[in-house]
Amino acid sequence: MNYEIFGDGDPLLLLHGWGGEINSMLPIINTYKERYKVIVVDFPGHGKSDLASSWNVTDYMEYIHSFINSLGINDLIVLGHSFGGRVGILLSATFPELVKKLILVDSGGIIPKRSLKYYFRLYSYKFAKHFMKLIIRDKEKYDEYIEEKRRKRSSNDFNALKPEMRSTFIKVVNQNLKPYLKKISCPTLIIFGEFDEDTPVYMGKILHKGIKNSEFYVFENCGHFAYLDDFAEFKKKTDSFLDK
Repeated sequence: MNYEIFGDGDPLLLLHGWGGEINSMLPIINTYKERYKVIVVDFPGHGKSDLASSWNVTDYMEYIHSFINSLGINDLIVLGHSFGGRVGILLSATFPELVKKLILVDSGGIIPKRSLKYYFRLYSYKFAKHFMKLIIRDKEKYDEYIEEKRRKRSSNDFNALKPEMRSTFIKVVNQNLKPYLKKISCPTLIIFGEFDEDTPVYMGKILHKGIKNSEFYVFENCGHFAYLDDFAEFKKKTDSFLDK
């Protein structure tokens, strides 16, 4: 796994979002490397780290836990954006003695509300896979037909993935972390963008309600990258939280 360490002081672990890398966290690195030992990773399958095929959030969390143990670090501050928030939630809930503070920015972990349109698209795709297999006997033509159908029904994030990472993505987005929220005992700061469409504000409210010792803020006119959309406000809230 590719990682970098900046500065010295209390350890601050930064966990980027899905499709991101170390450079995704540069504004945070540059802001806090004078006060903390900032540890940043490329998650397996991202950046310069080796591929992780068919992993779920638990696998990523256990991998990060082993990495932290190898550094001999305790009393960790964890800051996770989006997918990194999923890993941060699970790490804090599973190893409460390791994490002393948690910051979640536009974090995943809550199964989204599904519409009837979603289920119609899902099951029509599954039906087409089985039915057309009886009609199209040529395997190459069948694979091309199914791939075209899949691309039309899938998100841009999913379509951009390497084929080896698709099973991992499916496992990650469908792993419900809500039951773990009550196990988080450390002080937690939760920040969501008002116009976040990937992890909407209602998910932040669920996180806030489930984590008993948490603060929750919605940043106006911000999207899924609230820490970039309004970095001044992000730094203000984060500084206040870390200085307590």
